[in-house]
Amino acid sequence: MALSGAQKDGRVLRIHESLDELRTDLAEYIAEISEVCVKERGIFAIALSGGSLVDLMSSKLCEAPYNKTVDWAKWYIFWVDERAVAKNHADSNYKLAKDNFLSKLPIIPSHVHSIKDSVSAEEAADEYEFVIRQLVKSRIVGVSEVSDCPKFDLILLGLGPDGHVASLFPNHPVLEVKEEWVTFITDSPKPPPERITFTLPVINSASNVAVVATGGTKAEAVYSAIGGGSDTPSVPAKMVRPTNGKLAWFLDQPAASKFEGSQVSSEG
Repeated sequence: MALSGAQKDGRVLRIHESLDELRTDLAEYIAEISEVCVKERGIFAIALSGGSLVDLMSSKLCEAPYNKTVDWAKWYIFWVDERAVAKNHADSNYKLAKDNFLSKLPIIPSHVHSIKDSVSAEEAADEYEFVIRQLVKSRIVGVSEVSDCPKFDLILLGLGPDGHVASLFPNHPVLEVKEEWVTFITDSPKPPPERITFTLPVINSASNVAVVATGGTKAEAVYSAIGGGSDTPSVPAKMVRPTNGKLAWFLDQPAASKFEGSQVSSEG
């Protein structure tokens, strides 16, 4: 591991020399947060994105020791964003998680809160927000100390080459949505066009947020989000700053390649 626990403007950067190291560190990070939350409140509420993130998080969690030591029965799973497609469609974030993760671990099916696929994107967003509001009332999901937003124990985000996270794309009006917890778009610059997504206030209300980025195609976006100066284009990932929580970036060397040595100093 090149720079484990390096700090940059309140973010913890975990930069790894190989994808295998990153997978191992990410699994340990998730398992540790799960253990703390289960001890504190008997529940672990986690929200996932799709893409390569699912493989990176699940490959080690589905193996020993985690498949036996994590208290999977206490996990409640949500999606940060979803494509408005059928659950068995190749583009479905739910299908990706089910095939790589959910089907391999003893997670209670009723604890898996996927986004409805038989209605419009707008209806799906409204219905998902209603579900989350009910789970906040029943204390399955926590509530922010500074707003009425839900407070997920952990939100896991991937990163697009354009700097998007969830389905929050650069220069899109969805970035300005403040009142809703869950919203929708019909004009995603990346297909499929119709998507459901958590809003920035919900992401920034989480106890823990991790952004995972690998590969040289993400290097510019990583630099714009973390290391760029005032002349660097603002990207949605730069707007991920938990109000009262912790933010960690998991990077491999190619994704972190735009940093100079002086820009990131090792902790301690």
